[in-house]
Amino acid sequence: MNARLLLPLMLLGAAPAPMIPPAASLAPPDPVTCDNRPVVMVIDGKIRDSKRLAIYAEAIRASGLYPQLGGYYLLNPRPVAVFEGMAPPGRSILAVRFPCLAHARAFWNAKIYRDKIVPLRSNPPAGDFIVTVHMELPTPAYMQGRVAAAPYRDAGSMVGIGQISEGAR
Repeated sequence: MNARLLLPLMLLGAAPAPMIPPAASLAPPDPVTCDNRPVVMVIDGKIRDSKRLAIYAEAIRASGLYPQLGGYYLLNPRPVAVFEGMAPPGRSILAVRFPCLAHARAFWNAKIYRDKIVPLRSNPPAGDFIVTVHMELPTPAYMQGRVAAAPYRDAGSMVGIGQISEGAR
């Protein structure tokens, strides 16, 4: 195994990337906690230490939290063009789509994320970020038939993801 990938796994106390069960074996989302209204988590800020953030990103991948909760990246954080203004050096914008606010919150409050993964980018901070969550808008009528909607067929499950209490952060 690549030594660069081994360090975050060792820090997590995890084996190599967990096997994600096929979608058919995942429990359907709990309609009480997941309303199937997609949200986008936006992470916006300045990178101070890209090597530590790469280890942090690999630890998120290795945790299996995104696949379990139906989260996935919507864009590459590096712009392909700047149409107006000057992009500050080290600026990064990342967007992660989740099937609902409950699943975004379950990721954010997951015990493994808060206790094992967040410290990989903290003390000193590997970046200064603002993290917000936004409701996804429906496809406008004039785009109907021109773009495909991306509904979740399987939103994943929060089952088995230990949580911290919101006041513990």
